[in-house]
Amino acid sequence: MTGERTTILLARHGETFDNENQIMQGQTHGRLNEKGMAQARRLADKMSGRHIDAFVSSDLDRAVETCRIVAERRGLPVETTALLRERDWGAFTGRFIPDLKGEAFPEDVESLDCLLLRAARFLDFISENYRGKVVFAVGHGIINKAILARYHNKQIKEIERMGNAEVRTIVLPH
Repeated sequence: MTGERTTILLARHGETFDNENQIMQGQTHGRLNEKGMAQARRLADKMSGRHIDAFVSSDLDRAVETCRIVAERRGLPVETTALLRERDWGAFTGRFIPDLKGEAFPEDVESLDCLLLRAARFLDFISENYRGKVVFAVGHGIINKAILARYHNKQIKEIERMGNAEVRTIVLPH
């Protein structure tokens, strides 16, 4: 236990084949490539000295795989939640990212308001279910930016992009 403070070690999944090929993954599962597997193993090494009570991941395979690599050394399970899913990019999903420059967003792209609401619900979920714990949570680039934006009371565009297998720390007040 860490007292009343709840700490989230918020990570982004390791690199995937689609990241490497600049494909918009959105809410597709994706698979870690060799670089992504190595990033996840290095992340497990980096976290080996940290106290962690629980592991939570997006329910998309690329995040679950990253989280399991870190969790397996401790023999702890990984809980999954759709709250940590990447932004739903609608009709942009599966497309080559450089080709999207200048295109209007399709109507089926998840709105920023919905994304930020989901980010707030994730923070509430952790606060309610893991009070006083240290939680290692693996999400995705845009949802993680939304979570950090909500936490810091900033706009998403003000939050620096997270690299693959990068971790940022959030301490929730209670």
